[in-house]
Amino acid sequence: MKNFFTTLSNIWKIEDLRVRIINTLLFILIYRVGCVVVLPGVDPASLNSHAKEGLLGLLNMFAGGAFSRASIFALGVMPYISASIVVQLLGIAVPYFAKLQKEGESGQNKINQWTRYLTIGITALQAIGYLKTQVSPDARLISDPFFTVLNVFVLTSGTLFVMWLGERITDKGIGNGISLIIMVGIIAQLPSAFVTEFENRTTGNGGLVTFVVELVALIGVVMFTILIVQGTRKIAVQYAKRIVGNKQYGGVRQYIPLKVNAAGVMPIIFAQAIMFIPAYIPSLFPSIAANSIVMALANYTSWQHNLVFAVLIILFTYFYTAITVNPNQMADDMKKNGGFIPGVKPGRATANFIDDIISKITLPGSIALAVIAIIPPIAGAIGVSSVFSRFFGGTSLIILVGVVLDTLQQIESHLLMRHYDGLMKTGRIKGRTAVASTAGSTPPVI
Repeated sequence: MKNFFTTLSNIWKIEDLRVRIINTLLFILIYRVGCVVVLPGVDPASLNSHAKEGLLGLLNMFAGGAFSRASIFALGVMPYISASIVVQLLGIAVPYFAKLQKEGESGQNKINQWTRYLTIGITALQAIGYLKTQVSPDARLISDPFFTVLNVFVLTSGTLFVMWLGERITDKGIGNGISLIIMVGIIAQLPSAFVTEFENRTTGNGGLVTFVVELVALIGVVMFTILIVQGTRKIAVQYAKRIVGNKQYGGVRQYIPLKVNAAGVMPIIFAQAIMFIPAYIPSLFPSIAANSIVMALANYTSWQHNLVFAVLIILFTYFYTAITVNPNQMADDMKKNGGFIPGVKPGRATANFIDDIISKITLPGSIALAVIAIIPPIAGAIGVSSVFSRFFGGTSLIILVGVVLDTLQQIESHLLMRHYDGLMKTGRIKGRTAVASTAGSTPPVI
């Protein structure tokens, strides 16, 4: 406990780190205030009561409850995430975007500009759908064109402002801004979910013992998720010796860490986007609304839905890993820097070796990711309340774990640069404390 308070004291002593943390908290406070500001002309009592259920409940969680309140930040950063995914996929299919990805900082600036333009279009379309579905048709103002135009503008501006807050957090604060905003939105739902579940259990539905068992199970799932997020397979790389003047460079063995879950949370997001389709089929084609297969796939608690969901996650994990991890590029970079894997020839043989290892570790990683994704409906099926079961896995838990670990890593790097003890100490090396990193690499932004 003494070491913990010493670390906090060290964090506060570093002026740059202290300012960054304060900036982050202030930006988050601005975001949370905006989440309770209701759209002009909307009566909160007329809102769709289903906004906290099913897939809409998941969107509401990512928006920090703003979705169900008809807030000016109701759409959150999800349109920006969708635009980022589209642009990333265009980098594979469209030569122009592929070229921009290779042009360094200037190309990245152009990609960011395209992403912002696409965000405006996606947000405007989603805003129209949100107003038509989540605001009661009985509200007098819903049929007023001025009401629709005004609130589409407000919702679009709100999303762009939240996106700007995320960028400011990244530049002036700690951690990845967009990811932190999503994480804050998820955590904002935790206290009410905790209280709801506690009241549900203590009033006779299972008792206090069942509630304690749920907490233990939740801790176990969190530990398993950390294991998957942090898990790596290290490949030894030997670098040739080079003599420059009187100094020797290279000649040391290093390691390439290949993540077990290199795709992060993206496969779950892709799979969820596809699983949204069955829910909309009955409204588009009323004639097949009673089809048992369609209804089963539309029900996120059914075994058919979760089986298809898990298979899609495994397939998308392989797909996203293939487009983000390039063994050929890794082999070329290694060869240019005079590095080689012991026992493997440089060039094509090295690329094949790395690709083979990636394929082997991706299978257990994808299965583990699928298991984490389907835990919430399983928890709901055995009696856990719907709002509390969402924290047992899925996208929300992976985002929480990834963002927290990444933020801890950035704080620790600031401490180490100024010769302070890190967040975890493992021993003494030359009079200083050796630090074991508590976080992995930055997860893909969602």
